[in-house]
Amino acid sequence: MPKAVSLAGRLLDQFLEMMSAERGAAKNSIAAYRRDIEGYLSHLEHVKVSIGKVTTEDVRSFMVALDQHGMARSSIARKLSAVKQFHGFLLAEGHAKDDPSLVVQGPRQERNLPQIVSAEEIGRLLACAEQQAEVAKGPELFRAMRMHCLLELLAATGLRVSELMGLSFHAVIGKDEFINVRGKGGRDRIVPVSDRAKAVLQRYAEVLREKFEGEPKWLFPSHGASGTLTRQHFALELKALARMAGLNPDRLSPHVLRHVFASDLLAHGADLRAVQQMLGHADIATTQIYTHVQPERLKTELERHHPLAKRRV
Repeated sequence: MPKAVSLAGRLLDQFLEMMSAERGAAKNSIAAYRRDIEGYLSHLEHVKVSIGKVTTEDVRSFMVALDQHGMARSSIARKLSAVKQFHGFLLAEGHAKDDPSLVVQGPRQERNLPQIVSAEEIGRLLACAEQQAEVAKGPELFRAMRMHCLLELLAATGLRVSELMGLSFHAVIGKDEFINVRGKGGRDRIVPVSDRAKAVLQRYAEVLREKFEGEPKWLFPSHGASGTLTRQHFALELKALARMAGLNPDRLSPHVLRHVFASDLLAHGADLRAVQQMLGHADIATTQIYTHVQPERLKTELERHHPLAKRRV
C-alpha cells in the first residue's frame, strides 16, 4: 500500500477519534464519517493525489465524480460536509498548511414547499379525535384522550414532533398560558397555548393521573425504553385517525400539522419574526418558505373551483 494512503488512513483514524472523544459523535455517525471520507480518499488515490497535496480543484473533482454517478444532491452535500470537517481537522492539528475545501460550495438544494392541507381538513381531523375521546370507554379512553391532546397541542403550537414527545408533565399542566420548550440545539423558547388546547390538556391530565396513579414525568409517557411515546407510534395513530375522518392518510403527518400552523398564521397577518420564534427556527429564511405557500394555495384553489381555470378537453 502506498505510503501516502497509509498516512491518510492514520489521519482518518485520528480524526474519528477526535469526533468521538471531543464532540461526542455517536457510533452511527462515526461509521458514516468513515464511509464518506474513505470514499474521498479512494478518489484521491484514483487521481493520484496525496492527502498533503490536495487542491481546491481536487475537492471539486470529487463532487463532480459523485454527481456523475447519479448521487442525490443531499448525499453529495453530506459527503462534502464530512470532507470539510476532515480538512479542518488536518489544518487545526498542523497536518496541513491550508484547507483546500474551505471555498468549495455544496450543490444547491431544492427546497420543496410544505404540503398543503386545508384548514377544513384539519378541522375534520380534530373533530374526529374529539368524538373518539367522547365515546371511548375502558382501556381505549386513555389512547383516545392522548390522541386528542396530541393533535390539539400540535395544531395550537406548531411544535416539532420531537419537542411534543419530550414535554414534561409539569412543563404544561398548570394555569400558565405559555409552555417552555427545549428545541433544536438545546435552545429554549416560550410558546403560547390556546384556551381550547389548554382545556383539552386539563381533561387529558385527569385521565393520565388516574392511569399512572399520580403525576408521571412525561406528558406523553410510554413503557418503552425512551419513557415517552415515539414519533413513529404517533404517526401511525395519526394515519389511522385520518382514515376514520375520511381523509387521505398519505397527506397527513405530524410535520404537516406544523406546516399548517405556520402557513395559517402568516395567511392571517402574523408577523414573520413572531412565527419564527414560535417555530424555533434559527434562521428566518426557513420561516420565509411559508410565505410562498399562500400563492401555491391560491393557485390550487383556483384550479379546483374556477370553471374557466379547468383544462378543456
